[in-house]
Amino acid sequence: MLNDEKSLNFIEEIIEEDIRNEKHGGRVLTRFPPEPNGYLHIGHAKSIVLNFGLAQKYRGQTNLRFDDTNPVTEETEYVESIKNDIKWLGFQWTEELYTSDYFETLYNFAVKLIEKGLAYVDDSSSEEIAASKGTPTEPGKPTPYRDRSIAENLRLFAEMRDGKYADGEKVLRAKIDLGNPNMHLRDPLLYRIKHAHHHRTGNKWCIYPMYDFAHGQSDSIEKITHSICTLEFVPHRPLYDWLINQLEIFPSKQYEFARLNLNYTVMSKRKLLQLVNEKYVDGWDDPRMPTLSGLRRRGYTPASIRNFCERIGVAKRENIIDVGLLEFCIREDLNQTAWRRMAVLDPVKLVITNYPAEKTETLTGENNPEVEGGEGARDIPFSRELWIEREDFMENPPKKFFRLAPGLMVRLKHAYIIKCEDVVKDTEGNVTEIHCTYLPESRSGDDTSGIKVKGTIHWVSVPHAKTVEVRLYDRLFNVENPAAEENFKATINPDSLQIIENAYVEPDLLGAVPGKGYQFIRKGYFTLDTKSTPDKLVFNRTVTLRDTWAKELQKD
Repeated sequence: MLNDEKSLNFIEEIIEEDIRNEKHGGRVLTRFPPEPNGYLHIGHAKSIVLNFGLAQKYRGQTNLRFDDTNPVTEETEYVESIKNDIKWLGFQWTEELYTSDYFETLYNFAVKLIEKGLAYVDDSSSEEIAASKGTPTEPGKPTPYRDRSIAENLRLFAEMRDGKYADGEKVLRAKIDLGNPNMHLRDPLLYRIKHAHHHRTGNKWCIYPMYDFAHGQSDSIEKITHSICTLEFVPHRPLYDWLINQLEIFPSKQYEFARLNLNYTVMSKRKLLQLVNEKYVDGWDDPRMPTLSGLRRRGYTPASIRNFCERIGVAKRENIIDVGLLEFCIREDLNQTAWRRMAVLDPVKLVITNYPAEKTETLTGENNPEVEGGEGARDIPFSRELWIEREDFMENPPKKFFRLAPGLMVRLKHAYIIKCEDVVKDTEGNVTEIHCTYLPESRSGDDTSGIKVKGTIHWVSVPHAKTVEVRLYDRLFNVENPAAEENFKATINPDSLQIIENAYVEPDLLGAVPGKGYQFIRKGYFTLDTKSTPDKLVFNRTVTLRDTWAKELQKD
């Protein structure tokens, strides 16, 4: 277990050293501590894969702990969505816990700090407290309430709990060092007053612990051995350690890694909430959103996201990951798992003039040619009239055009070789029908024609075609770092969603189910939308077959 050929990341090195030294008895207990104030996104997936993956690798355990200390922003809906996302990714937590489970214990911890002369009640406004902390180059100054007696602080803190004071009227602060170079140690807030209904505790509490106070103490209560956070918590670590030391509780240890920054998207929950509330997207699970529920609805698989998180690794330095890598991971997965089907998105009719009008035959197509055995096959109805893609025909083609044109021959996928003989146009000169002849002896799998053609196109039989809606999703933003823009919403890609209301698909797709990937041959990877109905099937494009964005960037 401890001698993997793959090089270890720095957290794995720490854990292996702890195991060798039998620190915490060689035990490994991690936790994933989301705040239930929004849906999880791809950045959270990195933390999930890391925390649960480490526990699995070292035969440890992982707790799911909801950091529910802000009743104003938290909802049960978010709690359930978070649990669903973790399970979907393929992980199961050991215990489901809530910081609110520890409110009484945390209150008693705060009382202990007051009794030790290490915390005090401050009546100053938030503006006054901010000013009193000084600047990174100037020390802070004490407010008039810093030297209150222990007895007075105990009384006031109890009255805060009893609801005697209004929101913002008083706070509890740690008494540490107003001259410390680390601003987080300049008498940080421990408790604030919030008269708000809590999604679990109701109206029992009107004071709530600040994150910096609740975080480390909750880790300690659960006896977390490796508390893994993102890099923005580096300056918070001295306070984390100070509180644990002063309270003389289990010494959980915090370690920091670089969070996931992905180009062409935003990761801020506040910005994502804006997109939802202002109707720029169709909810948290809009397939253009970086949320796990959005990626799932778009057709991303748990395996592709886990693979992506493992590929980007665990680092100590911030960097920006190209979303193209995420798209590569889903292409790689779907190439092996997606069933092939034919769909025509921009149809034009093709008539095989020498094929009997009343005849229908059943052809066979493998489900996945990338897998040995093809994962079985499906029946495909074939008839005289077919739909093909309009782009697969040109009247005056350039050289090396290997699709359909007057006098040229192509193979119909899984079917026959055909030759274009004539076209029918409307009064405006638009092609409305393409007339071809076919070679009866050229049937796929039983071809005795001896003719080789360079092009193959897909098709759908007109009398058997099923009409569906297809949604072509692309990146939500058209700049690499939308969060850096003055108005990030102004950079939304106007072509991030194109809707094709009437596309034609082979009848087998009537049995499609959400979560299953399908490659629409030559068009991309798609999945059935979770909000489809039997009367209206909707397919979402997960990703194109190739990285079209890379070509666009090369033009610049």
